[in-house]
Amino acid sequence: MMDGLVALVSAEGLKPGDRLPPETELARRLGVGRHRLREVLTAWARVGIVSRNKGAGTVLAAPITGRTLALPLAVTLEAESLLRTLAVRRPLEIEAVRLAARDAAPTSRDRITARMLDLMVIFDGGGDWRAADRAFHAAIHEATGNPLFGQIIGQLQRAFDEVYATPFGMPQLGSSTIPMHRPLAEAVVAGRADEAADWMARILEDTEAAARAVMEGHR
Repeated sequence: MMDGLVALVSAEGLKPGDRLPPETELARRLGVGRHRLREVLTAWARVGIVSRNKGAGTVLAAPITGRTLALPLAVTLEAESLLRTLAVRRPLEIEAVRLAARDAAPTSRDRITARMLDLMVIFDGGGDWRAADRAFHAAIHEATGNPLFGQIIGQLQRAFDEVYATPFGMPQLGSSTIPMHRPLAEAVVAGRADEAADWMARILEDTEAAARAVMEGHR
């Protein structure tokens, strides 16, 4: 359904600030129920693609037309959504590893090591490492002692996942960053805050580069 909605918005020539057609019309044209349509629009709102207001309806907040005729619209949308999510996550994730390296209790440091080892076992075995990766980062967020890190970052990730379960059709986008999680964990556990921040920044930069590479590959 998402591809159909993307195509419809593009065909209408809508730009940021333009109002989408009413939900009843969208549902009819897409051949879906209004409940399913609302789920998608709500998920889009969470990642900044649209804004929703009872009085103003649903307004496009980000451009979703192709950069060139050869670039599939859905790829552009996925990449731009991921890049926006990463832009918000970046300062939070980097500060979280700094605080965890500085303030984590011994039991929290042990948990970070354990979650890292779990992640490595799954990754090295060729399994789906995404849940283990989330558990690893959650252990770092918890180690900061500030629950807002986990809550805010978790909300951002869930909002993106609701729209894109497998970004660009690549369920394990960012796999090249997984080996970096070992030195990241080691730096946090050893209390080397600056080093930990540097590893976290590299992980995020590589993930962003992967998203941009997918976009370039579709030009």
